[in-house]
Amino acid sequence: MTPNCWNDATPYDFPALVDALNRYLRLKATPIGMKRFRTEAEMAAVPKIRRPPVGEKFAFDQIVGQSRWLGWTLGVTMDNLMGAQCGAVIGLHPADPQWLRGEPMNGVWYGTLEDSAAHQRAMSCASHGDYAAIAVSPLTAGRLDNPDLCLLYGTPGQMITLVNGLQYRNYRKLTFTCVGESACADSWGNALKTGEPSLSIPCYAERKFGGVLDEEMLMALPPSFLPPIVAGLAALSENGLRYPIPNHGIQKSPLDSIQASYGSAKI
Repeated sequence: MTPNCWNDATPYDFPALVDALNRYLRLKATPIGMKRFRTEAEMAAVPKIRRPPVGEKFAFDQIVGQSRWLGWTLGVTMDNLMGAQCGAVIGLHPADPQWLRGEPMNGVWYGTLEDSAAHQRAMSCASHGDYAAIAVSPLTAGRLDNPDLCLLYGTPGQMITLVNGLQYRNYRKLTFTCVGESACADSWGNALKTGEPSLSIPCYAERKFGGVLDEEMLMALPPSFLPPIVAGLAALSENGLRYPIPNHGIQKSPLDSIQASYGSAKI
């Protein structure tokens, strides 16, 4: 088992983990693994990997979208991506002064060049220079040897239940960001930068080009977080706290339902 970027060489049972996530969260979209490679040759050695057609440029959210909707294992270098905005977030392009100016955003997403530059500075990006290629693949395909990140798409109800599972043991408050457009910086960009679970509201581009559905959010996190999430979800399920969350109704007192979960404790 080759370590991922967090030096984690744990042999995770991804089929079992995904089966549990589907059982407790009823996910509709395929969970995806993402892994960076120091050389293009290392990435090309991934079993059954596909490459974009020669000369065709893609947004990286399209690459992820093809993997989760079509089940493909896909690999790219900076040459396959449509521009620096995609490459900088995953560390394949430097966050250089020209990129930081944000000129393409000026007058489109932001009202002044100063606003555009402020947005670029606010984006969380993986460090540049260590990796030359990146691949994505369904977690259950077994083609990526211990991915750097796992990408989970779901509804707000599924995401808060996932967070509840993560917080069941070793509780800590989780804080997430929203840069607006280029929200991949809030999900996989921030997770690659910090190693922390990173929840995002996918942006216009992710929905227009990446196939993200109107009701979907995205959680990006290293694979080490999946076993405790599944354990937490199992404990919550035993307590009767399950997804989908039944609607109690707005005109009936909640006390009977509260007592079923908390007993006689005062809330």
